[in-house]
Amino acid sequence: MLQILHNPRCGKSRVCLAFITESDVPFEVIHYLENPLTVNQLKVLLKKLNVRPIELVREKEQLWIENYKGKAMTSAAILKTLSQYPILMQRPVIIDGDNAVIGREIDKIKNFI
Repeated sequence: MLQILHNPRCGKSRVCLAFITESDVPFEVIHYLENPLTVNQLKVLLKKLNVRPIELVREKEQLWIENYKGKAMTSAAILKTLSQYPILMQRPVIIDGDNAVIGREIDKIKNFI
């Protein structure tokens, strides 16, 4: 079953959810802002996405710009920050078993599911 890390206030996330809903693929919605991922869960997610921690960060988010932009941060520090401030995480993320994709574009979602 697909899992969607979803932020209902995000337009891209709402479009992704609507597309998957129409595709008749069974899925589960995870509201990651209400239940932030732990550092260990983020590590697992990074492996599924095959990306570095910084690639999961929304670098244009005001919180990032004001507090972290331009600072040298280790991968561990980035993961801790994402766990503390889940609003900084790219969204939506679609997970299917051992694979995942950041579903900001419909074509990526289509190819993934």
